[in-house]
Amino acid sequence: MSTVLEERPATTPADPRAPRMSAGSRRTLVHGGFIAIAVLYVGILVIAPLVAIAWQAFKPGLKVILDTLTSPDVVHAFSLTAVITIITVVVTSVFGVIVALVITRDSFPGKALVSAFVDLPLAVSPVIVGVMAIVLFGRGGWMEAFFAARGIQILYAVPSMVLVTIFICIPFVVREVAPVLDELGVSEEEASRTLGASSLQTFFRVTLKNIRWALLYGIALSTARSIGEIGAVAIVSGNITGRTETATIYIMRQFDQFNDAEGYIVAMALALVSIVILVAIETFKRRQEKDRET
Repeated sequence: MSTVLEERPATTPADPRAPRMSAGSRRTLVHGGFIAIAVLYVGILVIAPLVAIAWQAFKPGLKVILDTLTSPDVVHAFSLTAVITIITVVVTSVFGVIVALVITRDSFPGKALVSAFVDLPLAVSPVIVGVMAIVLFGRGGWMEAFFAARGIQILYAVPSMVLVTIFICIPFVVREVAPVLDELGVSEEEASRTLGASSLQTFFRVTLKNIRWALLYGIALSTARSIGEIGAVAIVSGNITGRTETATIYIMRQFDQFNDAEGYIVAMALALVSIVILVAIETFKRRQEKDRET
């Protein structure tokens, strides 16, 4: 009986002359893949919705757009949004710079706690912020009797809308200015005082000049957040048409009432404002980075 042995093909070693991908080519390929993923991610979640909103906004025609943007309710909603935003930006800018100076230039008991509380609005839901305002200023609230005795209405009026928006926007200026102050140190400020400048002169001529781009960056972020706020404002405003209705609340009301065209038009207007603010943010950020490099 003969045994038939199968003849297996011998394995041939890899041809050393075969082209291999260099380390640089592999890095380029990986980076290209990450770029493609990033572009796809941003395109699907940001650009595509903006294009869809623009399409729906311009679909009814120019006449509907002009009629919507000039209607009394929309004009009032934009005006109220602008008022709340301006007040919020002014307050958070002034006090934000002061808080940033305190937590970077001074040492005192509870400094770490103050710094932690600055970030609290980033961790708390805007809805909870609205509930806190109701606890303070609502019927039977802790401070309701004080303001009611003086004929001042806080809740379901503009003051409460401003207060909750300021609370939500507290961190932006502080967290942009404080790192710049830390990086700059105090040498220039001390030199200014040595030359006879007062504290105010030193602040306006030295400190403010050095933090100007960080401050503008924080202001741009606060502006964008103020314009888009709806959760806390919707709770404390009462949603009274023509009185306490901001642009974002107007959009929500139009979609609730199935007036989609008006909602899309106002949403597109806010989106355009946000795009302008985005360009400003990137401009300030680049200027700030250039200042740090120099």
